Amino acid sequence: MLSTAQIIYDVHLDDFDKKVLQASHDRPVIVDFWAEWCSPCLVIDPLLREVVSSYAGKIALARLEVDEGDNMKLAGRYQVRGFPTIILFHNAEVIDRFTSARPKQFIESFINKCMEGV
Repeated sequence: MLSTAQIIYDVHLDDFDKKVLQASHDRPVIVDFWAEWCSPCLVIDPLLREVVSSYAGKIALARLEVDEGDNMKLAGRYQVRGFPTIILFHNAEVIDRFTSARPKQFIESFINKCMEGV
């Protein structure tokens, strides 16, 4: 069984390709583009952690703090316009996304819908 650190982890510009794009060939990876000053980001974080943990390693959560280092370049690459933005990757491709804080049921439905074709 995978540890929490293996399914929920921080990611940065320099390791994004390995920890998200390459890793998404093994299992889908949700990327949470967030900022420390963003209240909705702080609201959705524990919900994302709870929902991803319930999938028992079938999906991973990578947390990208956009104000750290050059991480904002990734926000630009993926046309992130507001925070939080949640993007699900599989096989190095964007499958779907949503923005702003959402309830747990929405997050579960989002993941289930994305996982149907995986």
